[in-house]
Amino acid sequence: MNNRLRSLLGILAGMAVVAIFIAWFLHSYERVDEEIPLPPSGEVGYNPLYALKKTLQADGIEVDSRQRLNLGTMSLTPTDTLLLLEEPRALTPEQSDRLLEWVESGGHLLLRTPTERVWRDSGLPRILRDAGLSRESPSTGYACVRWHSANDESASLCGSGVFQLRGKAEISLHDPRQMSLVYARLRHGAGHIDVLVDFDFLTNRQLRKEPYQALTRQILAPNYHQGVVHLIYAAQMPSLWRTILLQGWPVWLPLTLALLAWLWRRGQSFGPLLPPPLPERRSLLEHVRASGEFLMRHGGSPLLYASVRTAFFARLRRRDPIAAVLTGEAQIAAIAERLNIPFSYVRNALSAPAPADRQAFRDRVRHLIHMRNLL
Repeated sequence: MNNRLRSLLGILAGMAVVAIFIAWFLHSYERVDEEIPLPPSGEVGYNPLYALKKTLQADGIEVDSRQRLNLGTMSLTPTDTLLLLEEPRALTPEQSDRLLEWVESGGHLLLRTPTERVWRDSGLPRILRDAGLSRESPSTGYACVRWHSANDESASLCGSGVFQLRGKAEISLHDPRQMSLVYARLRHGAGHIDVLVDFDFLTNRQLRKEPYQALTRQILAPNYHQGVVHLIYAAQMPSLWRTILLQGWPVWLPLTLALLAWLWRRGQSFGPLLPPPLPERRSLLEHVRASGEFLMRHGGSPLLYASVRTAFFARLRRRDPIAAVLTGEAQIAAIAERLNIPFSYVRNALSAPAPADRQAFRDRVRHLIHMRNLL
């Protein structure tokens, strides 16, 4: 079998393997469509009343949705409806008075009560107290009211901020086990005030249920299709660090690992701390001193003495040539007279010490250097 035939058989075998794999894949797997819900974006991501806003607009009602209550820029008319999603304890006395005056002229105001703990700690908000609410009898805690819609679907309105009234209500709902109310519609002048223990059924997630839609239509009834519906929500935006932590991990996690790897690579290996190496020194005096110490350890003191003596006589020839050419006792006397030092001092300095006598070597070298400095 030649090489060409072998190559052809190898190609045919590879094509057969690929064909078998494709046939097995098409037979074993089925293509299906899958819907993946994406997180909300845009206004629906921060406005919990976005679904209510779109529902009312689809019904032909003008809606003004904003984050904060600003009575200075809002044009409230007697036929309008105002819904405050958050608790009214943040309202100032001036805002409370202006809202009650607007309700007396025919407006419709929807409020929610604080929770039991907040109500117990902070007391009854002023606007609710002026509207006719009270907590004269102690609360029994959490209360719920259930009802059924036209298609027999059930829903409940629950909360811990139950309340009582000093007067009568046009419409009210209370827990059958107690007389505490969870919803009441109060007449205030020409307008109405609806008070509920909770507004969660108005949010984007709950409003899709039919019983909650019916309840929403009921509490908006007084001025429905008569004026503008003002929806005031408080956007609870997550912090920047929380958003980065939960949604930005595909970026910060690899960067953190890369930083740790770089620090590990750049870090020193484990072990005892070593002192830094001494820098190179090029001092000539250190080399001379090291050479002298080496000669002293190896019996070279006569060479060192001879070098110092030679240096002394070299300067003596420059300073006093006559004394330099003399010899013996005459030279010693001439040097002693010129330097004004004792004769014995000069004789001792110019006589070579014994090789093993280090003290004598040091004394003579010191004397020679002293005599050289005096020239």
